[in-house]
Amino acid sequence: MTVLLALDSSTESMALALTGPQGRWFFEDEGGAKASERLLPELMALLARAGLALADVDAIGFGRGPGAFTGLRTACAVAQGLAFGADKPVLALDSLMLVAEDARQQAETSLDDCWVAMDARMGEIYAAAYHHDGRCWQTRREPALYAPAALLARWAAEPPVALCGSALAVFPELAEAAARARSAWPATRSRAEALAVLAEAAWAAGERLDAAQAMPLYVRDKVALTTEERQAARATP
Repeated sequence: MTVLLALDSSTESMALALTGPQGRWFFEDEGGAKASERLLPELMALLARAGLALADVDAIGFGRGPGAFTGLRTACAVAQGLAFGADKPVLALDSLMLVAEDARQQAETSLDDCWVAMDARMGEIYAAAYHHDGRCWQTRREPALYAPAALLARWAAEPPVALCGSALAVFPELAEAAARARSAWPATRSRAEALAVLAEAAWAAGERLDAAQAMPLYVRDKVALTTEERQAARATP
């Protein structure tokens, strides 16, 4: 059986997944600024729990984004370094699709179509639409950065069947759209379990990349406010 190691630090939480001949192993904890120092030790600990070595791994998956700038760079760098060292391919995984897969696992009935909306900070939202064909997820709308009003306008033209993601709990203006949808999941249950499913699907689809091709997916050009912008925001009542 194929052995796959996968990691994601695109949000404030860190998710690790390992699938092998004896089963699946998961790790989830606080990420953010701690991810850069904890990812590698926790990955090695996960392999040790499974009685496996890095040499046993067939591919290394990583959450490519969109998401937190530093978290994406950290996940990509760790996956790339391990892949180079072990001479293994990488699997670049859509971090928003991960949220859709988690919603599918939470759903009491089948979930075929889903919009993901994640809080991107700075008053904006990362969003994408996906369709599950019974075997794996397909992208209907590529991940993009939206202002809330722009996303609502798109949803007015394309009413979502189901919605999921942290933006549903952060942006009150999305509440009406969530109420109209058949189902809504503002929180994930297990990012690590969803990560394992995506890694297995990417491997089965032959989506392996050379480690040198590993790249984060950035959909925001500007990752921080200037000092003047922060001061202006604080001064706004």
